[in-house]
Amino acid sequence: MTSTNSPVFDNSYVKQGEQFYTAQAPSSVPAPNVIRINVHLASELGIDPQWLASPEGIASMAGNHIPAGAEPIATVYAGHQFGGWNPQLGDGRAVLLGELLADSGIRYDWQLKGSGRTPYSRGGDGKSPLGPVLREYILCEAMAALNVPTTRALGAVTSGELVFRDQALPGAVFSRVAQSHIRVGTMQYFAARQDTAALQSLSDYLINRHFPEAAQASNPILAMLNKIIQRQATLIAQWQSIGFIHGVMNTDNMLLCGETVDYGPCAFMDNYDPATVFSSIDQKGRYAYGNQPGIAHWNLAQLAQALIPILDNSLDNNESTQEERAIAIAQEALNTFPDLFLSAYQNIIKDKLGIATFTEQDDDLYQNLLKLMEQEKADFTLCFRRLAELADEAACVNSSIRELFDFNDTFTTWLHEWRQRLNSDSQSPAQRQAKMFKANPVFIPRNHLVQEAIAAAESNGDFSYFNQLVDVLENPHTFDPENQRYAMPAKPNERVLNTFCGT
Repeated sequence: MTSTNSPVFDNSYVKQGEQFYTAQAPSSVPAPNVIRINVHLASELGIDPQWLASPEGIASMAGNHIPAGAEPIATVYAGHQFGGWNPQLGDGRAVLLGELLADSGIRYDWQLKGSGRTPYSRGGDGKSPLGPVLREYILCEAMAALNVPTTRALGAVTSGELVFRDQALPGAVFSRVAQSHIRVGTMQYFAARQDTAALQSLSDYLINRHFPEAAQASNPILAMLNKIIQRQATLIAQWQSIGFIHGVMNTDNMLLCGETVDYGPCAFMDNYDPATVFSSIDQKGRYAYGNQPGIAHWNLAQLAQALIPILDNSLDNNESTQEERAIAIAQEALNTFPDLFLSAYQNIIKDKLGIATFTEQDDDLYQNLLKLMEQEKADFTLCFRRLAELADEAACVNSSIRELFDFNDTFTTWLHEWRQRLNSDSQSPAQRQAKMFKANPVFIPRNHLVQEAIAAAESNGDFSYFNQLVDVLENPHTFDPENQRYAMPAKPNERVLNTFCGT
């Protein structure tokens, strides 16, 4: 693209009606400056990168300019936060500028995060410190490179103002892109108000935008619910397979389109331990790594509960029997989640282990490996990556992580059993290793590296650490010895044990 035209918006959510949002312009900031622009993503969305980098584009990312065709809104929703019900939440520090149609035909939201107060700010300033903006940029783009469905980073700008938390911090605004920002909590908001018409309207909108095939089903709402359950089961399986810990799996942070959202107190696990928690606000470990599948199931149960008033479409209008049928329909749908999750998870694990098909005996092999990893405090990412190298060790002599991680004698018996299992497998070593490398990344956004990038930017405006980290994480599956430091676990004095949301 060579023109410098502003983007073309095609806004649909605003047509839902004012009960779904509040018209809200972003706050202006004194002196915006570009941190980074995602040129490739901008092009996919039909946004001219040259325009985005222009004064008008920078002003748009900062909230100082409303591009032609944008209709900024703050959306309303409710949610269970750490299990506690909050009947009204909403975009308290974000404004949805509008929607864009990508070259693929997929519709995307462009949202400004850290753009100032809205009616849903609950006393907050609606701003974002620089650190959370950098964290979200790094994490969501890393997840995209790892092929995990996720919201994306279109760009980030500094605001030229201070944001006050426990101390004065430089401020920033994040441009987030998602297939939509409609959440479990959005459905809950209208269900709690017994607004059946709004529930139906929102469901029709979701089906049209994300699940068009459900419209042809005999029960479109049930078909939509089943699709959402399937997407979440697959998403959580992907999280588990790479050691990702979301940190705040509230129902208002589960997008119905199936993308990962809200990278506040999230982190990647270093040493394998299913009880790992990083979020500073998760004092009881509700959202620990090992709890994530169960929490996703719980969140989906809240969604199903919200849909009860519209889930039964039979011709019998008796309210009591209609509700009974709806509950039975919802329960049957929810009962599919464990098997869907397990199937998706095992489909990934077979590639992590280098086998063509996953059997019951393979589950024992895998569980035994996890027990050894927990016992030995083995690094989750490097352990599996080294296993991938061993599948065809001669092929990676010049690009091995052996200096960073190798199996000690405790793993000898397990490795022997694993090699015996590979001998009965039909794949060639080269085929096996290619799949294993794809399933076992070498570069993840390790906490200490993310913190290093944030600290350099906050202390002296040095974004070189941030940019280099983002660049390395664009190719997480290919090991370049020159980037060895990005694959190394944290030293004891570098460990980051707590992460924060930045509100």
